Amino acid sequence: MKMFQRNKRHFVLALAATSFFAGSAVQAQTALDDILKSKVLKVAVQTDSAPYGFVGTDLKPIGLDIEMANYIGKKLGVAVELVTVVSASRIPALQTRKADLVIATLGKNPDREKVIDFTASYSPFFQAVFGPKSVSVKGFADLAGKTVGATRGAMEDQELSKLAPSGTDIKRFEDNNATVAAFAAGQVQFVALGASVAANMMSKNPQLAAEYKLLIKESPNFIGVAKGEDKLKSRVNEILAEAKKSGELDALSKKWLGCPSGDLPL
Repeated sequence: MKMFQRNKRHFVLALAATSFFAGSAVQAQTALDDILKSKVLKVAVQTDSAPYGFVGTDLKPIGLDIEMANYIGKKLGVAVELVTVVSASRIPALQTRKADLVIATLGKNPDREKVIDFTASYSPFFQAVFGPKSVSVKGFADLAGKTVGATRGAMEDQELSKLAPSGTDIKRFEDNNATVAAFAAGQVQFVALGASVAANMMSKNPQLAAEYKLLIKESPNFIGVAKGEDKLKSRVNEILAEAKKSGELDALSKKWLGCPSGDLPL
């Protein structure tokens, strides 16, 4: 009798656990419905990553990522609320539900895939090490004993940590502006940046005589979605597929990057 009661109790607990997780799964699928109901899409963007996201002369965010956010909002038939973040706060913005999507030069890697989901890619991107023309760098081994600046939590920070030899002093800063400022001030000898940020840095600071040194990673941009929000991810993927087919993704890339989006990965 005791055995029967114990087994019955275990069955009831297992059933309750199953119901709880089933309920959680249902709950996790509400983002798209909530967006359509509230008529507002909250999108996390950066304003320190020109030409993807930066502040215009009217002090409002502009750039490829901002246009992408507005494009998706228009296709969903809702208003877009921009949530400004830095590299390190992009994923937490999804996890805390401060944003429904992250469109902020976000690269995809296995560690990030454990905590958030990704749509198909929407634009090209790559990260590299940049430094003064006067200093020769032929491989990552040459960074030993050197100081390299990187933006905390950015893809280039994560990948550089894997590639740089021991003895490389990686100094981390909170956003791209701080990273660039540190390089310009001579606080670091080299800097790891996304190509667009580096291009902007070099055009605005020709006195630095900086140049491309080492490729860190080819890393197309993806849109981040909260884990388990498959309905929202599928709808955004449909919008991206339509935009690719119609040529609108290529037009957006040409406008801001000077080249078509190319063969972007799923």
